[in-house]
Amino acid sequence: MPDKAWKKRERDVAHYFNGKRTPLSGGNGKVTRADVIHDDLFIECKLRAKHTAVSLWDDTAKLAKDEGKTPVIALCEKNRPGFWIMVHSDDLKKIKEEDLKKIKDSE
Repeated sequence: MPDKAWKKRERDVAHYFNGKRTPLSGGNGKVTRADVIHDDLFIECKLRAKHTAVSLWDDTAKLAKDEGKTPVIALCEKNRPGFWIMVHSDDLKKIKEEDLKKIKDSE
């Protein structure tokens, strides 16, 4: 019997981050309450038919493609410092390389 779609997505995400899907994640988890067992990251996976942030990303990605750029969404909330960064997993390596370049240039 094939995996349920959400279990497959949890395995895919775990593989991406070199972790392992947590069996019985959430309140029943024996190792962690996260969906992925990882030494440094607490990873929660949500599979939905639609996420509003992804719709925003789709619109932004079209604009970024026209300019030959990598789409990045910065989600900010009033009265909360900092921001959340949304980037597609395929583009995460590009973002990391850009960050490393910035560090190198500042040395």
